[in-house]
Amino acid sequence: MASFKRLTPALGAEVQGLDLAKPLSTTEQAQLSEALVEHQVLFLRNQVLEPTQQRDLALRFGDLHIHPIYPKTPQAPEVLILDNYETDVTDNAIWHTDVTFIQTPPAICVLSAKLVPEVGGDTLWSSAFAAWEGLSPRLQTLLEGLTATHDFVHSFPQDRYGNTPETHEQWLIARDKNPPVTHPVVRTHPVNGRKALFVNENFTTKINELPRLESQALLRFLFEHVGRPEFTVRWHWQPNDLVLWDNRSTQHYATNDYGKAHRVMQRATVLGDKPV
Repeated sequence: MASFKRLTPALGAEVQGLDLAKPLSTTEQAQLSEALVEHQVLFLRNQVLEPTQQRDLALRFGDLHIHPIYPKTPQAPEVLILDNYETDVTDNAIWHTDVTFIQTPPAICVLSAKLVPEVGGDTLWSSAFAAWEGLSPRLQTLLEGLTATHDFVHSFPQDRYGNTPETHEQWLIARDKNPPVTHPVVRTHPVNGRKALFVNENFTTKINELPRLESQALLRFLFEHVGRPEFTVRWHWQPNDLVLWDNRSTQHYATNDYGKAHRVMQRATVLGDKPV
């Protein structure tokens, strides 16, 4: 039976007693799913998974997203590779929620640490529940009912990801398949009914119901608000750490403080529902 040690008041728990390289029992699956909604981020040490095992674990939670830009593992195209020696990953050093540029943003992400720097390279997660609940009632009233535009190109511009003959065609296809979408500024979690702030600096470009300058000013405040320390948990990676997070109720920030050290992570991404 797994045990869960809470790490901060806002979110995060370290899990012991599970080997996720092995198939989950029905009881373990239910326990993990419930803990994920409650704690929002789950951390496990010493989880040695091949890409196919990571894919199969993620598939227990739903259908998987295949990223249009990032490279994939040869064994499982559903598992993307975040390798700072091969790909520009600097936009991960911004508070963001993954893949909100699609109509049904991910529900859950499963990240495995393959190679980590000796020092630095930590990742932080923020509770979008806590960020919402930390706003004043008057600002909450303003935000409820507003919508925002999320744009693939905002985080994956052509000059960084489609600037060679080899990548240009891939970028054009990705852009055309992922036009801007609209999501509520505040979403309701489909499992527990809690409200969460749902704008992020990587993909949210404007609040649709406000003039441009008001939208920019309010988004800047909300982007900074999400990163308040009391809403966050910080994880120092070791090789073969595995982290699962609820992408519907969190944002995360991969600290870019390790210079030219090599860092390689692999992620499987579970599709979610349309935010409401």
